[in-house]
Amino acid sequence: MSRTVSFVCATASFALCVVWDGAYAQTPLTTDAARAVVAPLYDALNQPAKKDVAALLEKAASPNWQSCGTHDQCAPRERIIAGIKSRGETIPDLKWEIKELIVAGNEVIVRGEASGTPVAPLFDVQPTGKGFKIMSIDIHTIEGGKIVRSSPVRCRS
Repeated sequence: MSRTVSFVCATASFALCVVWDGAYAQTPLTTDAARAVVAPLYDALNQPAKKDVAALLEKAASPNWQSCGTHDQCAPRERIIAGIKSRGETIPDLKWEIKELIVAGNEVIVRGEASGTPVAPLFDVQPTGKGFKIMSIDIHTIEGGKIVRSSPVRCRS
């Protein structure tokens, strides 16, 4: 009898932990919570030469975060930090605004707009003194309050 009671108690405790963990993991991500998670990333993209990009991305993204330009080509956080810093030197007045944010489960879709005036070659194009403006669509996967994967799309007109 005591073995049966112990088994039932152990099984019930295990089931409660699984249910509790599942309920916690499925807590819906609110728009405000999503904005708070991604905000440091977009802060890092605004005049990055003047910011501690690494600290901002460490706040927003997990150590294993990857930004994927295609389905199978992803860059780790450290490479993205270096790229953002480099872009800040090329486009000192870089401005990146969140125009719209949509939450779908643990996915956060950000429609953004980037603008600036390059002072050095950008994508092998010499600077002309003219600025640019592009729309961006970023899909971020959030786990444990951090970005674990981003899929950016850039549209130029």
